[in-house]
Amino acid sequence: MKPVNERMSVSELIVYVSKFMFERELIDIAGGNTSARDGDIIYMTRTLAGNAFHWDFGVEDVLLGSMENIEMMKSLPLFSREGLTHLAIYQAFPFVKAVIHAHPKYILPFTAYSTPIQPILSASKVFGILEYHAEAPPYSQEQADLIVGMLNEKKEVMKKKAAGVLMPRHGIIVAGVDLMTVLDCLQRMNTNAFAVLAQKWIDPKGTIN
Repeated sequence: MKPVNERMSVSELIVYVSKFMFERELIDIAGGNTSARDGDIIYMTRTLAGNAFHWDFGVEDVLLGSMENIEMMKSLPLFSREGLTHLAIYQAFPFVKAVIHAHPKYILPFTAYSTPIQPILSASKVFGILEYHAEAPPYSQEQADLIVGMLNEKKEVMKKKAAGVLMPRHGIIVAGVDLMTVLDCLQRMNTNAFAVLAQKWIDPKGTIN
């Protein structure tokens, strides 16, 4: 059997990945966004996909736009408010083919206090310390530009896999080489966050308190 990403169209893959994340508490009803780039075409989840649809939507609900006409995509009635950041990332890094904005269950406690997340699991070492962009109006172009600036410092990692930027009191943006890789990296980041949180339950000898 072929891998999931080889059995589906881009729109089908966005539907699959979005449902996968919701079921595993990587995104929630409050929000999140999934997008992918195939050549000049951008595929993106619509606004209120979580709140109105609980991430149970079909390929007909996936928005399509062109990199050659970014302003047209921004003007679509169902354009997601976090979409500005997705588009800014695609414009800045042509090698990026997927972006996920998520509210992962174990990352959110850190974002509530703007606490960086140290990589303590081997599977997360490549991402380095997850840090925050500076304060900016939510969903704004200013916020998008700050995120692009931070990702620029992680360009080499992003070219091979994916890189993430934490959003104060909000969530995380992860961008990388393809949608399945970005999903994989997001889950690794969330699992690492759980391991950091779990440290308080375990003493240095490995005994659970």
